Amino acid sequence: MSRIGKQPVEIPKGVDITVGEGNLITVKGPRGELVTTMHANMTISVDGGVARVERPDDQGFNRGLHGLTRSLLANMVEGVTKGFEKKLEIVGVGYRAAMKGKDIEVQAGYSHPVMVPVPEGIEFEVPAPTQIVVRGNDKQAVGEIAAKIRKIRKPEPYKGKGIRYEGEYVRKKAGKAAKTGAA
Repeated sequence: MSRIGKQPVEIPKGVDITVGEGNLITVKGPRGELVTTMHANMTISVDGGVARVERPDDQGFNRGLHGLTRSLLANMVEGVTKGFEKKLEIVGVGYRAAMKGKDIEVQAGYSHPVMVPVPEGIEFEVPAPTQIVVRGNDKQAVGEIAAKIRKIRKPEPYKGKGIRYEGEYVRKKAGKAAKTGAA
């Protein structure tokens, strides 16, 4: 049995989970509402303050879906109660970000600034020109937008310039001159 899948999902006060036709899951909470469709093989039951995910049999495909479905449900509950955030750091001379209305303008060494539009359900914050904070209720959407911003200029391994997640370690390589021993 899936170790993650068999754990129940605790439902805090103020959060309401409804299972509709075709495994349409709606989670409502203090921060908003999230809706998604889970795989038809999984059975989701809500009783009391606990939600459980069950699978029909022990086939490999269903075992994999079991843990995934439980994790997605737990992330939806956490999203409507606490929310999720990803922090990005910008490293490099002249590299910076600024809010332009609701969108973000990123200057990352190109001949033009790159505009990142705000998708629905996501909010941006730029506390400093070298920091970006992405917040939202949907963990997947927050991670996807943070990855798109990082992709504008990934950290390069020689000087470490680029956009990285907060706390991300960038392994630095020795350059050609350091390799050959030339001064």
